[in-house]
Amino acid sequence: MLVASNRGPVAYSLSDGALQARRGGGGVVSGLSAIESDSDSLWVCAALSEGDREAVRRGVGEPGSRMLAIDPDVFHAAYNDIANSVLWFVHHMLYQTPLEPVFDEEFRGRWASYEAYNAAFADALAEAAAPGAAVLVQDYHLVLVPAMLRERRPDLRIGHFSHTPWAPPDYFRLLPDDIAAAVLEGILGADRAAFLTRRWADSFAACCVDVLGAELSADGQAVTHRGRTTRLGVHGLGADADFLRERAGRDDVVERMAALRAETGPGRKLVVRVDRTELSKNIVRGLLAYRRLLEERPGWRSRVVHVAFAYPSRQDLAVYRDYTAEVSRVAAEINEEFGTPDWQPVLLKVDDDFARSLAAYRLADVALVNPIRDGMNLVAKEMPVVSDNGVALVLSREAGAYAELGDDAIVVNPYDVSATAEALNAALTLPDAERADRTKRLAAAATALPPTRWFLDQLAALEAGGSASAD
Repeated sequence: MLVASNRGPVAYSLSDGALQARRGGGGVVSGLSAIESDSDSLWVCAALSEGDREAVRRGVGEPGSRMLAIDPDVFHAAYNDIANSVLWFVHHMLYQTPLEPVFDEEFRGRWASYEAYNAAFADALAEAAAPGAAVLVQDYHLVLVPAMLRERRPDLRIGHFSHTPWAPPDYFRLLPDDIAAAVLEGILGADRAAFLTRRWADSFAACCVDVLGAELSADGQAVTHRGRTTRLGVHGLGADADFLRERAGRDDVVERMAALRAETGPGRKLVVRVDRTELSKNIVRGLLAYRRLLEERPGWRSRVVHVAFAYPSRQDLAVYRDYTAEVSRVAAEINEEFGTPDWQPVLLKVDDDFARSLAAYRLADVALVNPIRDGMNLVAKEMPVVSDNGVALVLSREAGAYAELGDDAIVVNPYDVSATAEALNAALTLPDAERADRTKRLAAAATALPPTRWFLDQLAALEAGGSASAD
């Protein structure tokens, strides 16, 4: 069994010439943690940093993993300029279309780097795989790998999993026609293509029909193109309840709970969000909704604090730096407008601290998860699992988690600031008994497919040749 993903199980940093290792971040790494106990597996990933590349040069690595030291310029163009600035923007429908995108010769050069980056993975997998091995390729960084690998090793069983949403055909066709076809045909090189929700799987299938003229099976579970059939599956990645509850009970989390309560003040309700400063996470509109709550319902002043943990993301890209700065600016405006000597309306933290995030999870009265568009969103699933006294979930209908949690959440249109303010008020005033009941149901739904089972279900479906879905 082989797994391929951009980010690997371990990341390295350099300090005074010494290499330091830490667990890789991100939802993909969490979801793939199941393979760590499998002795007959290989995880192929990219060297993301100079520390990673130095580890490759020194021959340092984790057992069962192989890190590819791809040329830094090629990696930058593939990762930042194509994966994160084009494919991510398409699937999350983030473009301001009067001005962008612009697909010119510079874009074509970057796309060539993306092809080279995918080819490096295909080569490494083809070289390492035993006859008939199962290969699970992850996410939008590596959409060309399945078809490339199929050419190199037709004996392999290949799966691809998309952790993002999938754009509907009209939006997906913003891409140049040949690039749109290449993305789809890349994934269709797999025996099985899987997604976090049925909605994203259906969008992918619709793109295949619209762009490629592919044939969709009557049950919507398979796409046939150029004589090959790719089965479709759905696996809604859930929270790891055992890990979260054990980790949330440790001393460092308890200490941070005390510190957080001291910062916010005793007895105040807490509206909590924990996100990367990713454009799709919609942090600014969440702050604007909170401001509107304070404007329209002044009774909440001094009685509630918006705890916003917004960890910087993709700061290599100017648009992300600008967005991070806007988050800080709006939070400061709210504090300036409404703050008093003994009450800070917004507590914004921009340094990543997992123990502190878990502390906020435990204390939260309201969880605000309002992405513009999100493949799943594990924060929405994690908070109810570790909540001490029950949490009301305000959830965007554009989050993949809505498919599983929507019945027990207070659902919002992520663009509607006024309605989100009303949802926050409804969440803050939810009766305790109803909050507790909803939290129990949310936690049960959130943990229905924990990471180990999520991974192993995909592997079993690929090996069985069926389209088994966990809808």
